[in-house]
Amino acid sequence: MPDAVVIGAGHNGLVAANLLADAGWSVVVLEEQDHPGGAVTSADYLGEGFTADVCSAFYPLTAASPLIRSLQLERFGLRWRHAPAVLGHALPDGRCVLLTRDLDETADGLDALHPGDGDAWRRLVGLWDRVGDDVVDALLRPFPPVRPATRLLRELGPQGMLHFARFGLLPVRRLCEEELPGPGGLLVAGCALHADLAPESTAGTLFGWLLTMLAQRVGFPVPEGGAQQLTDALVARLRAAGGTVTCSTPVREVLVRNGRAVGVRTDEGEVDAAKAVLADVVAPQLYGELVPWTELPEELHDDMRRFHWDYATVKVDWALDRPVPWTASDLSRAGTVHLGDLDEMTRYAADLATGRVPAVPFVLVGQMTTADPTRSPAGTEALWAYTHVPREVRGDPGARDVTITGAWDARELDEMADRLEQRIETFAPGFRATIRRRHVLGPPQLAAHDRNLVGGAINGGTTQLHQQLVFRPTPGFMTAATPIDSLFLASSSAHPGGGVHGACGANAAHAALRPLRRGPVRNLLRRRG
Repeated sequence: MPDAVVIGAGHNGLVAANLLADAGWSVVVLEEQDHPGGAVTSADYLGEGFTADVCSAFYPLTAASPLIRSLQLERFGLRWRHAPAVLGHALPDGRCVLLTRDLDETADGLDALHPGDGDAWRRLVGLWDRVGDDVVDALLRPFPPVRPATRLLRELGPQGMLHFARFGLLPVRRLCEEELPGPGGLLVAGCALHADLAPESTAGTLFGWLLTMLAQRVGFPVPEGGAQQLTDALVARLRAAGGTVTCSTPVREVLVRNGRAVGVRTDEGEVDAAKAVLADVVAPQLYGELVPWTELPEELHDDMRRFHWDYATVKVDWALDRPVPWTASDLSRAGTVHLGDLDEMTRYAADLATGRVPAVPFVLVGQMTTADPTRSPAGTEALWAYTHVPREVRGDPGARDVTITGAWDARELDEMADRLEQRIETFAPGFRATIRRRHVLGPPQLAAHDRNLVGGAINGGTTQLHQQLVFRPTPGFMTAATPIDSLFLASSSAHPGGGVHGACGANAAHAALRPLRRGPVRNLLRRRG
């Protein structure tokens, strides 16, 4: 009998399993797909010689995460690659904003576009250099993050902490008005939209600043050879520590006896767990599906009804016979490119909020061969782009020959891919002539690839403030512990949420390894019911 069963071989499940194995536990990871990795996988659907990352592709949070760094995955074959420039934002006048890991180059470029933006950028980076490590530590730790918060208070002082709190809570549009009135603010705004935070969203500045500062200081690295290499390194490390990963084995139920998780049931039978079950599954699948409501507090049932998903996603991969012909030639250096000005981002977010397929989508583009030349033959480019769409489509103001209804059949997927191509063509005339092959993933295809991507949601629930910190996944259930003793939530539905940082899995593993602290938490959660 293993000490622990981990449900799901996504990166959070694998991080949790590695930490438990390091502590001397015997660990079995059960994965329903025929391969490990979840949203951190690669495929060859673009044809021979081209490697596509199916879901996630760039990994700034991974590079910054002390949790993943501590695993020393480079010993198990992981190698990081960087594009010449980190992030570009195309401008409608044919120019672009460019962020590189060279601070002087970034700031000078911003200043050339709008005098004063360079100095403002240096101030933002200076703030990061003072407190960035503590901010990352605070975000990744279980809540409340007492130690990093204490260090922040010591560094900034009470008045400085108030100013920093205001700064972090600012909507990005207000940050642009106060600090970056030129095009440089688009870098922050675009990165906030990675986390489904519109220019007018509270706390958009914190997330946008976090990602842009990581871009400045650690870049947006990619695993050499594809995202699958990150997963393969996690699996190899786990197996070296004595753990096992079994694929094509869906878990149907968490077995609960006397209020305690004692194992799981699969199609092949029961797998007992001597000490703990850790679930790298989204909260609405754990509560009510894997664990019946009869074993859970009534209040949790009501909370899950209110669970707020992030928006759905459509992603397109292309095999190109040459690099993208950007009008702004500097964009050819960037691994990641954003398309859309600030007002377009606001209208895009408003369309999503009202259930309309955005007429002018905000598009995030990944130039994978630019970042890692092993991804495609010399002279070609492996490219992808994604945009968000409503979970429930109520209208399509940009409809042309095909009206998108949310069925996401072949016709609607092709139509959405055409719209993304047209958007890129606006900033790169001749783009369509470079395409050899394309592959489209809509909400149903993403969910079929990884059941955690429910309806095409890629962050395990919204990043908006009402479902973060003590509210994630629901108010009062903000730790990895659950109302069931010895059962722990290890997915991105738990604090701190989406992104490949491993914290959700690590927090669950650390909670499982502290048995003396589990009982009081479980009793508190049960009293809520």
